Amino acid sequence: MTELATALEQPQFATDRDPRLRLIIPIIVAIAFLMEQLDSTIITTAIPAIAQSLDTTPVRLNLAITTYILTLAVFIPVSGWFADRFGARRVFALALFTFTLGSALCGMADSFGMLLVMRGLQGLGGAMMTPVGRLILLRSFPRSGLITAMTYMTLPAIMGPVIGPLLGGLLTTYASWRWIFYVNVPFGCIGILAALRFVDDFHGEAVQRFDIPGFLMVGIGVALLQFGLENIGRPIIPSYATLIVLAAAVLLLLAFGRYARRVAAPAVDLTLFRFRSFWVGTLAGGLCRVGLNGVPFLVPLMLQVGFGMNPVTSGSLTFVGSFGALLMRPLLSPLLRRFGFSVVLIGSAVVGSATVAGFALMSADTPHWLIGFYVFLFGIVRSAQFMTSNTLSYADLPADRLSRATSLGGVLQQLSVSLGVSIAAMLLGLIAGEGHVLTPERFHQVFLLTAVIPLLSIPGFLFLHVEDGAQVSGHARRPGQSQD
Repeated sequence: MTELATALEQPQFATDRDPRLRLIIPIIVAIAFLMEQLDSTIITTAIPAIAQSLDTTPVRLNLAITTYILTLAVFIPVSGWFADRFGARRVFALALFTFTLGSALCGMADSFGMLLVMRGLQGLGGAMMTPVGRLILLRSFPRSGLITAMTYMTLPAIMGPVIGPLLGGLLTTYASWRWIFYVNVPFGCIGILAALRFVDDFHGEAVQRFDIPGFLMVGIGVALLQFGLENIGRPIIPSYATLIVLAAAVLLLLAFGRYARRVAAPAVDLTLFRFRSFWVGTLAGGLCRVGLNGVPFLVPLMLQVGFGMNPVTSGSLTFVGSFGALLMRPLLSPLLRRFGFSVVLIGSAVVGSATVAGFALMSADTPHWLIGFYVFLFGIVRSAQFMTSNTLSYADLPADRLSRATSLGGVLQQLSVSLGVSIAAMLLGLIAGEGHVLTPERFHQVFLLTAVIPLLSIPGFLFLHVEDGAQVSGHARRPGQSQD
């Protein structure tokens, strides 16, 4: 009886038991997230050097990017089940080890085939690392501290695509392309040791049998969808084959939707969409992110191809956007307390759309300081949208649904990144025409078209009620304000 009383008196959340963990756990998870996000983009600037070293062509090396992203897409949906079955700490540490090992072996690759296999190993580690890391954050903080936890998680997702090309260019130019992979090794080792020391080993209360048919349908469907989207921006197969791949992906995912209604514990829990805050945060928020995610792809291209800047100058200017993301972190909580989720999401969608369109006003004569300042402002707006929608997605979910929610949320977030880049690349290709001449004016047209996408998310945000996410934001209903 005494042991039971002691257990009941002990704080439920790790960060309540030890205040130091309010900083330590987010840093552990943020480092893992940053490594995973960096490796989606850091290789892009090193492709010519890698191709020359491994005696292949830059076009074929697109497969090194696609292999990594496809592996992520396939295994993210089942990461929650593995965390419930084997423990979050154990799976997270194993994922870090797998990712770190894959990174070291990528750096040691002496052939194109070995690089592809090791990129797949990296993707497997990253697929488990990201959603399980998100789960660790959600279960380590009380709801009142969720905004802090989610901003730490979102920052790497915002900063990774911005830092990646610059860091890749610097390492390739002044060291070797192999260091874009070796740089992960010390951080991975520190993360493994820290996770084993400080992270609680959460398990699911009642773990159902693994849904193999559902996993195959979702995994193959998401992989085909991801491959089709990637092929729009970086063609590997003909256009008609891309349409076949995308159609097959949609059919498989629709088939899984019917299948999921007939089984007790499907690989992906679609009943999560019954929670309004979850579907608004992931679907409406994801649509807004699609429009904003094209910018980190378009801006470096416009600066280098359209304006004639060198990669280091271009990377330095786009890197400034990460400072905007850092500035937004301490401002988010006061904004949500004052205005609530709905107002912040709608406002950031409108301002985000206007900011994307504003890139169409830039030219080769625009001063570098002004470009940098504008990218900084875009970083603030983009991070406000990302952090708010990510926080809302998990704000009202019961604790026993979090592991499945992080898996499904991870898939949707990955697709929003790919779709944003693919749509931007597709529009650029259509506007450039057969000559593929990328003038500044053609980039301007793409920015104006892309700016429409965030506005399409506003009807979804209007579904939010005042009480949605209130226990996280602290936004109180004013006297006389309707619940609806």
